[in-house]
Amino acid sequence: MTLAKTQLTLEEFLTLPPGDITHELVDGQAKPKMAPKRFHSRLTTVIILLLTPWAKNRGEVGVEWAVTLKRKGRDWVPVPDLLFVSYSRLNSDVITDEPCPIPPDLAIEIISPDQSFGEMSAKATDYLDAGVLRVWVIDAKAKTVTVFYPDTRPQTKIGEDSLADSLLEGLQITPAQIFQQAGIP
Repeated sequence: MTLAKTQLTLEEFLTLPPGDITHELVDGQAKPKMAPKRFHSRLTTVIILLLTPWAKNRGEVGVEWAVTLKRKGRDWVPVPDLLFVSYSRLNSDVITDEPCPIPPDLAIEIISPDQSFGEMSAKATDYLDAGVLRVWVIDAKAKTVTVFYPDTRPQTKIGEDSLADSLLEGLQITPAQIFQQAGIP
């Protein structure tokens, strides 16, 4: 799908015809999202398998579920690799096939080979500024999970460091568990 370089409104972006490439709305432009590779796919699978049982009766876990947010005062529709939105933020009775209408509790981005940690850190800051409560940036090369918070400095977790968080009460996982289960050497 070839997209014109004109400024798109949120409504125009949301009504674009489907294609083979996922796009995000950034600064009025439909930007293609990086195509996942093998390790990215493995990490996504493992994280969804770890989060889904924990999230039961707490909220919804989404894979590449677009979110309608604001970035620097403009409409922004990022597509996090995974997200968690609690039922306290998005009522479980809301069943519509559209982008997530509120900032999720957690957005997870997995760094692809052509992306840098700096790019993902900037995106994490944009998520936080838009009302997302936590952001995990996962780096398969470094085998780390960097947790971004709205009110304190990011923390990089490695090995057996716990990803326990008062926001994600009861979730007990570690970077080592994620990378081992994903078979990342």
